[in-house]
Amino acid sequence: MPSNQTPVAETEPVVEPVETRPAAHVHAALTRTSTGNEDLRQLESGLDSLQSDADRKHRIEWSRILLPIAALAVLILVWQFYVSLGVKRRDLVPGPLDVMTQMGVLWNEGKLQEAVWTSLQRGLVGFLISVAIATPVGLLLAQVAPLRRAFGPLISGLQVLPSVAWVPAAIIWFGLTDATVYFVVFMGAIPSIINGLISGVDQIPPQYRRVGTVLGASRLQMALQVILPAALPGYLGGLKQGWAFSWRSLMAAEIIAVGGTIGFGLGSLLDQGRILSDMTVVMSAILLILAVGILIELLVFGPVEKRLLRRRGLLAGSTR
Repeated sequence: MPSNQTPVAETEPVVEPVETRPAAHVHAALTRTSTGNEDLRQLESGLDSLQSDADRKHRIEWSRILLPIAALAVLILVWQFYVSLGVKRRDLVPGPLDVMTQMGVLWNEGKLQEAVWTSLQRGLVGFLISVAIATPVGLLLAQVAPLRRAFGPLISGLQVLPSVAWVPAAIIWFGLTDATVYFVVFMGAIPSIINGLISGVDQIPPQYRRVGTVLGASRLQMALQVILPAALPGYLGGLKQGWAFSWRSLMAAEIIAVGGTIGFGLGSLLDQGRILSDMTVVMSAILLILAVGILIELLVFGPVEKRLLRRRGLLAGSTR
């Protein structure tokens, strides 16, 4: 018996654009009423694809390289323009070329390499020792309430105390030796790292501790495997601030404590330029101090912070 139905024409399947598939998978999985394993797997794969796409776009963003270079070029041009106006004498406000020429002279004399290496070595060694001291102390204060109530205000007070105030006392105690410099660095870095770690511990959700307790974690395991990893954002902030304070403290110590067995660092170079009334030497020392601080941020703390944000899924909403 002949059928009156009109045959349905075969159509080719519609292929979704590649860039829309992850978003479509996520939307489809979220809008279904079923919560089966297939939907969950589809949702997970969609989210992973979105995250990987965001990471790939982030890696090829050249503005992170070009914008700082452009900003530096603009600052140098403004500096040169101000010098060309002749508002101040060239011996008081040297131009960029004058400072670069002086850096070349210091390089040929070996003073530039010696100053940078001495200060960088002191800063890194002092900071690493400060981290080794401050981390267990911060964990202890964050875990034991009576100790925190007793020593917390003192740590906060030491953090706001200018590190340069310790230099005269350190000279009296240790003389003109490297111990004076390291003591000032410790007093500048340790309080900041401790407070950063305590702040990070305070922001940990209480569920983390309960899970650790249910799993039978000891106090040491709770501190090292649960609390410290969860407190990493605050801890990293404390480390960054601790490095900044240690570097500033080191410069203050090197400027004031000159002579004896203390080596020739960037602070000593800065003070030498002041004594000679040579602004090219002073500006060279200032720019080198600034350059070291920027390089440590770009090569050490910047990548670590970016990796931490990416692992926690926070990089997409960050301006880094």
